[in-house]
Amino acid sequence: MSTSRIALVTGAASGIGAAIATRLAADGAAVALLARRRDRLEKVAAQIAEAGGTALVVPADVTSEESVAEAAAQVQERFGDLDLLVNNAGLMSVVPFADGPVADWRRTVEVNLTGVITVTHAFLPALRRSAENRTTDLVNVSSLAADRFNPGMAAYGASKAGVSHLTRTLRAELAGEGIRVTNLEPGMIDGTELADSFPADLQAMVNDLRSNLPAVPVTEVAELVAYVVTRPRDVNLPHLIIQPSKEI
Repeated sequence: MSTSRIALVTGAASGIGAAIATRLAADGAAVALLARRRDRLEKVAAQIAEAGGTALVVPADVTSEESVAEAAAQVQERFGDLDLLVNNAGLMSVVPFADGPVADWRRTVEVNLTGVITVTHAFLPALRRSAENRTTDLVNVSSLAADRFNPGMAAYGASKAGVSHLTRTLRAELAGEGIRVTNLEPGMIDGTELADSFPADLQAMVNDLRSNLPAVPVTEVAELVAYVVTRPRDVNLPHLIIQPSKEI
């Protein structure tokens, strides 16, 4: 990757986001780390700096237009125009539909889908300027749940289906401007915090499943993103799935 790449990764405090940010920085990109938890972001930034990379901590809430606008201004002031945006921030609520708290589902949609819309809209002007003379990428991290019907995952699946559809539409709108758009749908990934809020019985089931079906390490997701964004400028990989080889 050229050292001129300027990247922003949302949900960069842990899991897939932290792994992607670390990998991009290792390849020479200046990386802005966006998430709500400043302390966790600072740890990721310190690790990147220790390895010789460049990282900017940008605490922000993807559900707040004002917070995201402030983040965009901060990134612009420090790095200039963004040419690589990875929308990864997300959360998961798993509960049967009839029993589900609507407030939790609303938060799931606000973070997983509306957050992608808000962040992309805020950084799109910079991406457009970058696309005039250099490789520019928009990568949205969706989920296999976007295309599958999993009991208890109605809100999560619906939010991720929205992300996948949004990404396809964005590609149709932006391809002519030279902005490459990629929809990435991970399956079972190890090293994320998505299941941390599950009830004890559900966590036990997930752990049992992982013991019989080894999940993909977050580092492999990061490697895939690094591959996608280092293709020749005229090559786009629009839709990718990454999952354990035994996952059906």
